[in-house]
Amino acid sequence: MAAHHHHHEPQGADLSRVARETLEKSGEQWTTMRAHIFEALAGFDKPASAYDIAEAVSKTEGRRVAANSVYRILDLFVGANLARRVESSNAYVANAHPDCLHDCIFLVCDTCGQTTHLDNDRITSGVRSAAEAAGFSPVRPVIEVRGKCADCD
Repeated sequence: MAAHHHHHEPQGADLSRVARETLEKSGEQWTTMRAHIFEALAGFDKPASAYDIAEAVSKTEGRRVAANSVYRILDLFVGANLARRVESSNAYVANAHPDCLHDCIFLVCDTCGQTTHLDNDRITSGVRSAAEAAGFSPVRPVIEVRGKCADCD
């Protein structure tokens, strides 16, 4: 039996509100640019690169937004649990439940790129325990399983 729990997953304005509250609780400001970047990230149905997000924000803002500015904000979002980084794709997804901290398990479809985030504390606790037994201090375990999603199989 998998150790996991279910979340209410806010979307749209509710997700932005929860993200703003979470960021402000961490002592950071929710600036207009941070809001635009979060809204762009949350609008993608697949993991998005900083360049994808910069392009989307540039279109809505009517001015060019540099990818390096987006990277800095995405790093802040990852640190505040507002976004997750899909390491193998160097891309990001909005965290649908930023008020809850879990290690990441991603299922990444090699055909369409769709990425599903799973919470399974039993698996991630096992990874942390194995790392600690090897004398390693895990900070942010990320597990990625590459394969084909049900739509592409």
